[in-house]
Amino acid sequence: MEIVFQLIVLIFSVVIHEVSHGFIAEKLGDPTARLAGRLTLNPIKHLDVFGSVILPLLLWVSGTGIIFGWAKPVPYNPHNLKNPDKDGALVAAAGPLSNFSIALVFSLFLRLVMGMGSFQFRNLADLFAQIVLLNIVLAIFNLVPIPPLDGSKVLFAFLPESARKIRFFLEQYGMFIVFAFIFFGFKIILPIIWWVFQVLTGIGVGD
Repeated sequence: MEIVFQLIVLIFSVVIHEVSHGFIAEKLGDPTARLAGRLTLNPIKHLDVFGSVILPLLLWVSGTGIIFGWAKPVPYNPHNLKNPDKDGALVAAAGPLSNFSIALVFSLFLRLVMGMGSFQFRNLADLFAQIVLLNIVLAIFNLVPIPPLDGSKVLFAFLPESARKIRFFLEQYGMFIVFAFIFFGFKIILPIIWWVFQVLTGIGVGD
């Protein structure tokens, strides 16, 4: 049941993440996501077979202790934005910020439940902790500056024109780099993930 719960939380978290991209793009003048029917919380519209189901299951089976994934990217047309680079960075940042917001809200719920000090709320606290942790993982992972992750779009918005060759190379081989990072470099961001989790919830890694 735990893996089922985590998959459900993951699916709805990545759906909110993607809808947030489309929502901000709409506010900045690009209706592409709305016209494509992607400004909806209906998970069927957003599910990616590999990123939403297969990868989380592989991570669970491998015993990494961390489960995450992604949904199909919400489309947007940068040419509809007044300032494609800067507005594109805002669109990209909306996804991780939505996950941080979810983590913040449920960390407050978690602190409230833990403050009651009753054993009968232990299971509820565990569920809230999983929601917080999973959304922190989604937010921080997506802020890694490797295309097509959101962090790359935020970074590229502030890079000079002379860095376009680096940008082109990263975009061309980005998915290979992302997969290598998932399986070999994820431990780099784990300390950041646990630090944010501790700050939000007050729970240490060994607690």
